[in-house]
Amino acid sequence: MNRADVASEREATILDSVNEGVFTVGLDWRITAFNRAAEQITGVARRDAVGRCCSDVFHADICETNCPLRRTMADGAPVVNATACIVNHDGRRIPIRISTALLRDEAGAVVGGVETFQDLTQLEQLQKELAQRYTFEDMVGRSTAMQRLFELLPQIAASASTVLIEGASGTGKELFARAIHNLSPRKGKPFVAVNCAALPDTLLESELFGHKAGAFTDAKRDKPGRFELAQGGTIFLDEIGDISPAMQVRLLRVLQERRVEPLGGIESVPIDVRVITATNRNLEELLHSGAFRNDLYYRIRVVYLRLPELKQRREDIPLLIDGLIAKFNRLQGKAIAGVSDEVMARLMKHDYPGNVRELENIIEQAFVLCRGGLIETRHLPPELRAAPGTDRRDLQPMSLRAMERFLIEEALKRRAGNRNQAARDLGIDVSTLYRKMHKHAITPPRTDGRGRRR
Repeated sequence: MNRADVASEREATILDSVNEGVFTVGLDWRITAFNRAAEQITGVARRDAVGRCCSDVFHADICETNCPLRRTMADGAPVVNATACIVNHDGRRIPIRISTALLRDEAGAVVGGVETFQDLTQLEQLQKELAQRYTFEDMVGRSTAMQRLFELLPQIAASASTVLIEGASGTGKELFARAIHNLSPRKGKPFVAVNCAALPDTLLESELFGHKAGAFTDAKRDKPGRFELAQGGTIFLDEIGDISPAMQVRLLRVLQERRVEPLGGIESVPIDVRVITATNRNLEELLHSGAFRNDLYYRIRVVYLRLPELKQRREDIPLLIDGLIAKFNRLQGKAIAGVSDEVMARLMKHDYPGNVRELENIIEQAFVLCRGGLIETRHLPPELRAAPGTDRRDLQPMSLRAMERFLIEEALKRRAGNRNQAARDLGIDVSTLYRKMHKHAITPPRTDGRGRRR
């Protein structure tokens, strides 16, 4: 065996020891090497692949339109972590992650290209299982706070009681209201949403209760109100804390009598409607200041839900990012695999004054700017990119170990050092929390959460 054959056999042995599929092509796009993992993923034997055009072997969805290896061969730039789907020998669709590079000879001349690819089938199945486990209706959350809310929703939905949902803007109050309706016996009837802060009193009154022809200028014909349109179903009154005292009186009467009287009308109309209200304000504070009626408050607060802000459930951020990437891939016809470690670190540390809606806007902007397979820091809004003089130590990629430490410290800080409450927030036993605190050398807080100093 000559030296070239020995070298070739050694290269084949090395390639066969790699878990990822690897193949090389010449300048004529015919396969020159095909390792054992490539055989297993595609179901095509090496002897049948070598010598054939790569597109005839892979039948990938991007072969004709957006081939990463073709881009690399054209501009010399490697592609990292692009995603695609191939059809294997049995006709089964297989999701893969791709990286490419140029292949050069000893003199540095380009003689072809090399592509590595990883089977994402198991990862895709795991993501689907996690999505099913941590998704409720259209809401996502693995945090203890969200899981508790998910457990409550079926019980709340089964009742006919009025519900008050409090939470900051962007926490998903309407999603929760829709989930309650969709799980209730009223799900086959209308769900009608009204933003009470968007209209002045006169228009809001007409919108909610309807009007008769001639009730005011431009009232050319009778118009049913939102309460009537929601007959048999659910009406969702968002931003209930912003309605005027006069409208509070009118709404209280409707809730008490279960009848509405259209503007300009002389007869009231009976209604069978479940009422769900929401606000981003603290109604108890408005109550004490006299800005909100005591009797209306207790009429709408039969069942009470408080939605956590995103910074209070940071462990949900990676799951939300995965869901948003899947959503925008579907809407925009892209194949972005995810975010880089550095992007994940920054998104985990951000406080999100706009909550989930802000995170969604960040990912959507990144999709507009991203042309590769991975969202990088340059695709983020300016406030999340590194500014001149920024301490780079705070912006390094966050490992799983660092992320675990970060989440534990955040939970302890949020619970003022109460280890029992922090463990519940993290979804672990308190003994596990103590063990992880020791593992990460986390200094116990100066208080234990009950006001006692250590």
